[in-house]
Amino acid sequence: MNITQTIKHLDWLLIAAVFLLSGLGLLTVYSAGNSGSAFFEKQLIWLSIGFFVMLAVSFFDYRIFKNYSSSVLGIYLFAVVLLLFLFIFGSNIRGSLAWFRFGGIAFEPVELVKLVLIITLAKYFSARHTEIYRWHHFIVSGIYVSLPLLLVLVQPDFGSAAILFFIWLGLLAIAGLKAKHFLVLVSLLLVVSFFGWSYVLHNYQRERLSSFLSPQSDPLGAGYNILQSTIAVGSGGWLGKGLGRGTQSQLNFLPEQHTDFIFAAIAEEWGFFGVLFLISLLAFIFWRLAKSALSASNNFSKFFISGFMILILAHGFVNIGMNLGILPITGISLPFVSYGGSNLLMNFLAIGLIQSIRVRQIEFEKDEE
Repeated sequence: MNITQTIKHLDWLLIAAVFLLSGLGLLTVYSAGNSGSAFFEKQLIWLSIGFFVMLAVSFFDYRIFKNYSSSVLGIYLFAVVLLLFLFIFGSNIRGSLAWFRFGGIAFEPVELVKLVLIITLAKYFSARHTEIYRWHHFIVSGIYVSLPLLLVLVQPDFGSAAILFFIWLGLLAIAGLKAKHFLVLVSLLLVVSFFGWSYVLHNYQRERLSSFLSPQSDPLGAGYNILQSTIAVGSGGWLGKGLGRGTQSQLNFLPEQHTDFIFAAIAEEWGFFGVLFLISLLAFIFWRLAKSALSASNNFSKFFISGFMILILAHGFVNIGMNLGILPITGISLPFVSYGGSNLLMNFLAIGLIQSIRVRQIEFEKDEE
């Protein structure tokens, strides 16, 4: 397969939507207070790297993961080892031991772990989906997710642990989850939540999770972030205050406006129509992914694309929910929008794998004609 054919067969509608979404995020990051230009430059570099990573991965034959279990096991073990190394070489940032620092660059391995878990479960379920009702497969797939999930909880990173769980739960549902398995999962979730709340989370993290129920009770403490976020969202009106003119953003009342609360910054500066544009882009990306999943020629491809859809949906739902004050603050980014190289790069890597699936399927269909 030559370069021209590969580029021709890429899903350029999906790529265009992703870059429009990233562009909206870039502009909002640029307007984010005094440090906006520095964040903008770094994010622009990561976006450029992400584009070339996506192109490079589209030439990679994804069937290496589909056909060879050893390749999947290798990247899974590598991801788990990275999480273990965090407890030796990691940097503690905002109370969580979740990053490696290389000079001025910080890498968050859990973003890679999310993608690797999708590949691992896609490989496992694609070979056994007709008999997923058996307890053996339920337990084995649970072990695959439990190892990284527990390591992420210990960091502690409750938000990312929840995302890993939802990836597993979503793919289980697609594979054919039985009612009794669902009841076991609910029980397991309750046990893990109780354990995490009692023995893993720090006091400030418990305050974060509980403050969304009554932020007014501590407006200058635990409830501050939620209150400022909801004020920013509500003050945007229909058309917004204009780029760089958001009072909550520019006066630094809104915390983490380039990462966790970038949705609130967009709502304030771009207004209802800006939010509608953002959600429309996310919906369009979701539709293109769903179309690719439904037309995929093999189960591995269907499960992988579906897993990435679950990841995008979970990230978007949690991030927007905490910006609106209806979900606790967990530090989950908005896909392709929030500032951060690790998440952006892994998302583009996933898009590249999906392009690889698409390109090889088109070539296969042509050969069959």
